[in-house]
Parts: sequence; C-alpha cells; structure tokens
Amino acid sequence: MQIPFEVDSPQKDENSKKEAPISNPSIPHISQRTQDPQNPASKQEKKPLTVSQLTRQISLLLEGKFRSLTVEGELSNVKRAASGHWYFSLKDDQSQIRGVMFRNAAAGLRFEPEDGLEVVVRGHLTVYQQRGEYQVMVSSMEPKGLGALQLAFEQLKAKLDAEGLFAAEHKQSIPFLPRRIGIVTSPTGAVIHDMLTVLERRFDGIPVLFFPVQVQGEMAAPSLVEAIQHLNTLRNSQQIDVLIVGRGGGSIEDLWAFNDEKLARAIFSSDIPVISAVGHETDFTIADFVSDLRAPTPSAAVELAVPKKEDLEHTVSQKQERLQRTMLQQLDRLREYVEAVRLRLASPDAMLQQHAQRVDDLDSLLRERTKRQLENLRNRTSGIAEKLFLLSPGRELETQQHSLNLLQDRLTRAVGLLQIKLSDSVQQQMDLLDSLSPLSVLHRGYSVTLDNKGKSLRSVKEVHSGDKLQVRMEDGTLQTKVVSVKPKHPN
Repeated sequence: MQIPFEVDSPQKDENSKKEAPISNPSIPHISQRTQDPQNPASKQEKKPLTVSQLTRQISLLLEGKFRSLTVEGELSNVKRAASGHWYFSLKDDQSQIRGVMFRNAAAGLRFEPEDGLEVVVRGHLTVYQQRGEYQVMVSSMEPKGLGALQLAFEQLKAKLDAEGLFAAEHKQSIPFLPRRIGIVTSPTGAVIHDMLTVLERRFDGIPVLFFPVQVQGEMAAPSLVEAIQHLNTLRNSQQIDVLIVGRGGGSIEDLWAFNDEKLARAIFSSDIPVISAVGHETDFTIADFVSDLRAPTPSAAVELAVPKKEDLEHTVSQKQERLQRTMLQQLDRLREYVEAVRLRLASPDAMLQQHAQRVDDLDSLLRERTKRQLENLRNRTSGIAEKLFLLSPGRELETQQHSLNLLQDRLTRAVGLLQIKLSDSVQQQMDLLDSLSPLSVLHRGYSVTLDNKGKSLRSVKEVHSGDKLQVRMEDGTLQTKVVSVKPKHPN
C-alpha cells in the first residue's frame, strides 16, 4: 500500500535552461556534458564529493521537490521531548518514515499523539543532515476518521475516569430545598432568562447568586474555573447550597470549554454540589460526567434543583389534614382507655386493707422461713465442728513427730557407722602409702643417687668419671664427685 501525499509541482522557467547554474562554493559544479571515460584528463577534473556536500545536495533536491505534502499512516515510537517537540515514526504495512513536530506547531494540537493512532499529517520533507536521514516536518496533524476534538474528548474522559473523578461514591447529593442557588453562565442570551423564569414559576423567593462568565472561546474555561472557585469561598457567608453551571446548545467547538481538564477538576473539588446544564439532551461534555448531577438543559437544571412550590404546599396540606385526623383518633382512644381504667378501679380503703393483709401474710412467712433457716445453719455448724475435731491438725502432728524422731535416730546411727568405716579405710590407705613411700626406704638405710639435674640414676652406664652427683639420704643430701666407674661384670 502506498502512502498518499500531495505534491506542489515546481514552476518551470522557460529560460531556466539558458541561465547559468547558481554558483555555490560549498557545492561543486556538476557539468552537464558527458565526459569521455577514455579521456584521462576528464578523470582528473572530476573531484569526489564530501559527505556533507552530498547530503546538502540531496537536501536541496528533496526539499525542493516535496515542499508541501499530506501523508497518512500509523504513529509509532511517539516521544515528547522536554523542549515540547514531538518525535515519532509514520508507518504502514510496508514502510515507515520519521517525523517531527516542533513546539509551536504542536501547541495547536487538540489531542495527545500516541502509538497506534492513525493520523493524517501535513508538512514538508526535510533532511536531518547530522544523520543523513530524511523526515517529514509536520505542521498539522489530524486523527484519521475521528475529529481531533472528539479524540481529545475521549482521551481526557478515559484519563479522568481512571483517576476516579466520575465515580458515584464521590457524587454529592443535591439538597431538597436550597437556601440559595449559584448560577454560572453567560450574562447574554436566553439561558439565564429561561432559568430565572423557571425558578420564579416553580418556587419564587429563592435567592440566586449569579456569576457571569464567558462560555465560548479561549477565555471561557478559565472564567468558569474562577467562578466555581469564587462561589465556593462564599458558600457559608452567602448560604449557597447548589451550583448550576451551563450554557445553551451548539457544536462541539462551541461547547469545548466544558471539556477542559482544569474545569473538570474544579467541579470535582467543589464543596458545593454542582449541576451541569450544557447544551441539549444529546450533548455530553466532560463537565456532565464529573458533576454531581447532569441536567439535559439549563431549564431542566432549575427543575432538578428546586421542587415545585405548589406541589409542596399541596403535600403539606395533605399531611396536615392527615395529622389532625390521626391526633383526633388518638385522643378518642385515650378517652376510652381512661374510662375503662376508671371503672376497674376499686375503693382506696378496700385496697389499703388488702395490702395490709398481704403485709401480715408476708411477715408471718418471713418469720417462719427465717426460723427454719437458722435451724438449718445450726445443724450444719455442728456437723462441721465434729469433722474439724476428727481432722484436727494436732493429732496428725503428734503422729508425724513420732515418725520423725524414729527416722532421726536411725540417721544418727547410720552416720556414725559410716564414719567409722571410712576412718578405717583411710588408715589402711595411709599405711599402704607409707610402706610404698621412697622415704620409708631411706629410713631403712638406703640412699638415692641423682645427677646434677636432679634425675635419679639407675645404672653406672649413666655416669662418667668426673661427674658431680647428689646422694640423697634420710636426713640430708651429699655432694659427690665420681672418681671411677666400675660396672658389674657378669659371672
């Protein structure tokens, strides 16, 4: 599939062929004559182009050929730079081309470009020489098949809906009978006149605070936002219970101020319930979705804001008559009840006598039951005393004390026997140690020979002539010197 575009055909000058080519020092002159490849001189005259020179020539050719064009395609790789410029690609099922829309041109966009959106762009072809890429310099952009305003409306509606501005739980209830009504609309035209006429017909006497605004044009949305915010500051002092924001019918362009995001957020933030009344019944704006109640027309908004006075008076009259009938019926029933009670009442003296007799009966019954209760308590006390005597701690203590004395005697005897046994065993061990002690050997007249390091000697092989030795005896130590060594000869 080819991308359709429009091309402005360049104007041809009949004498252009006769004119000499424009001289540009940065672009080498290309001769129109066919050079002979066999001529070596022609090869020397042809100079190679630099990359910049070739890119500039391509830029002149393309930009001169495609000075105005219209292209349709699908947006992809959409990106908005911090400078406010938009960069994207236009593609179809076979090809793609880069595009750029600078900030001054993008300021006129009514919608937000996004990936996958089919659009029709107008502009001209340029070459981005730093990368050697050609691109479409877009001056305007429209969504394909869907108007820009309608697309912007759908995008803003989806955005605010996702944020919860249309949720039912955020809607405020409209008061049944407002103390004062705030109206925000144009001071000119039939809308304000019709609204006041309907209000006077339905319920005259309700005061109105009118805030005149622009409802069409660039200043309409800021004017509406200012009106809502200002009336909210007067809510308590002026006792404003409901706001009506609206205008008469018109095209989508005429009603566009009521699709402004700032106005929608002002309505959502309003502490006063807001009724939107924009256009006719078939007209829908963002203000209708975010307001607390939508009216099909401005006149219908007044009908929703206040009840009909005649209907209220009729309802009050009916309720008053019903209340009077109910009160009369209740009084009749009370009279009948009082009369019936009066007939059932006996003489006061007879009632006192009956109560006196009743008191005597109760007194006798109380005395009898008290006596019986005391007797039961005495019996229980006697039984408990007998049990306490049988379970006296003193008796049990004597038995336990005797057992304890027996055990103490047995323990004393056992400890004494164990002490004697252990003493005998200790004495035996001491005697055994004495018999095995080297000191006991010394006591019998033997001695122990030690070298100069204090090590005991067991053989003459460990001693040499001239060594100094120690001879330990029972009562002291001798320092000796070996004069000779005579080993024992075997027999």
